[in-house]
Amino acid sequence: MGIMSKILGGGGTHSAEDYVELDLNDFESAHGGAGMQVHIAEIADQSDVIDIKDAVYDGDFVIADITRHSTSDRTVESIIDELRQVATEVDGDIVQKGDDQLILTPTGVTVSREKLNS
Repeated sequence: MGIMSKILGGGGTHSAEDYVELDLNDFESAHGGAGMQVHIAEIADQSDVIDIKDAVYDGDFVIADITRHSTSDRTVESIIDELRQVATEVDGDIVQKGDDQLILTPTGVTVSREKLNS
């Protein structure tokens, strides 16, 4: 299983405890002041969209878990429409991966619709 499969795929639910915090000072090639961050978010209700929008407007990348909602749920449709508008405004991208994740990118970043190992 590749690293992206571990990040983006796999069954089951994940929590903050599933991630290990790495100290960048332990790595020689670590550089401070990254230009972009990758945020992991969970969308439980409409109010969670505010933080996601702020992150994308700030130039960050967001992977959002939408497993709490059915893809036919009107709330999810509304959330996706709102986030699609943000992606359009910042000239970024939005992709739904399966029924459980949204990937939202900032200005100038697109998500390929083709798998690397197809």
